[in-house]
Amino acid sequence: MNPFQYYNPTMLIFGPGKLSLLAKQAETMGEKVLLVYGGGSIKTHGVYERVIQALQKSGKQVFELSGVEPNPRVSTARKGIELCRNHQIDWVLAVGGGSVIDCAKAIAVGCTIDADVWDLVRSKVTARSALPLGVVLTLAATGSEMNPYSVITNWETNEKIGWGSPLAIPKFSILDPELTYTLPHDQTVYGVVDIMSHVLEQYFHHQEHTAITDGFCETILRSVIEYAPLLKDDPNNEDSRSTIMHAGTVALNGITSMGTIGDWATHNLEHAVSAIFDIPHGGGLAILFPVWIRYALDRGTAPKKVAQLGINVFGLKSTDFKDELELGYATIIALEKFWRSLGAPATLSDYQITLDDAILESLADKTLIRGPFGRFQKLDRANIIEIYRRAQ
Repeated sequence: MNPFQYYNPTMLIFGPGKLSLLAKQAETMGEKVLLVYGGGSIKTHGVYERVIQALQKSGKQVFELSGVEPNPRVSTARKGIELCRNHQIDWVLAVGGGSVIDCAKAIAVGCTIDADVWDLVRSKVTARSALPLGVVLTLAATGSEMNPYSVITNWETNEKIGWGSPLAIPKFSILDPELTYTLPHDQTVYGVVDIMSHVLEQYFHHQEHTAITDGFCETILRSVIEYAPLLKDDPNNEDSRSTIMHAGTVALNGITSMGTIGDWATHNLEHAVSAIFDIPHGGGLAILFPVWIRYALDRGTAPKKVAQLGINVFGLKSTDFKDELELGYATIIALEKFWRSLGAPATLSDYQITLDDAILESLADKTLIRGPFGRFQKLDRANIIEIYRRAQ
């Protein structure tokens, strides 16, 4: 296990009915707030009205930025930054899922720099300050409610880039599972895949003596596998919604990477695909992650770790297989079977995506902006193109 430091300053307010505490939290923030949200579902389901009432109760002057996209655009972040500067906004409140929070992070940090926010995303400039950020979470998926990370898309250049800053960590996040009851099933599924992928990206590492961190990962995965299927027939199941929401947060708030260095190659591969084709992030991961694991096993990369996943998460028995490699392949099949049982896509063709040679080269170019990547399995151009071909 590697030495590590851990710090997370987010005030997490978790549980059914906890949206009622927004007014109390808002009292500790500045007078002018920019409310950031997505396509309007929060208005349909009454969340918007409750948020506005809470902000008004605490004496806040509210400005709004709506229409944040599922793959949030840098152009939308720029609109928010302009609002913050024009109205001297004191803090930002994101009400939504990971895309809304990611956009709000770009706004909160980007409005303090003397450069375009895309330069911040591309790590060409470093921020020294940021507006405080609060969150009301309505979709369990990305973990952005309790971490410093954000992913922003530049639709003009077809680039989707992850970035992070300690300044982007929310001051408080309200996680009320009741706000997720009305989610469409496909969004629930994409969230579940994203949560599991975050854990798996960190689980596949080459560090030794990491029983505690690996155990955190395995517990989260087992819990998601147990509770997620219940939401197909009972979307208002409080225990299931609470468990999935909790899983999404701890999957990427630093606990599951203590003392380890994860891979993150599949996220890089998926970002390139959704930057061009604008597919759901969770859908892309459901397609690419099993392909990536199988590719790693084909190259003989650490079958013991994949076998460990099969035994400790999917309940496979080592005595049923001739060796760790065979058990590893069975583990991939178990993961695929679970995601497909929820309704996740299996191939890029499920999104009517066909990859010709020109597109494959373009995808590879986008993933290789910072050079070859992946720590569990190193990927170069040839590897990347082969994985995309297998995913069709």
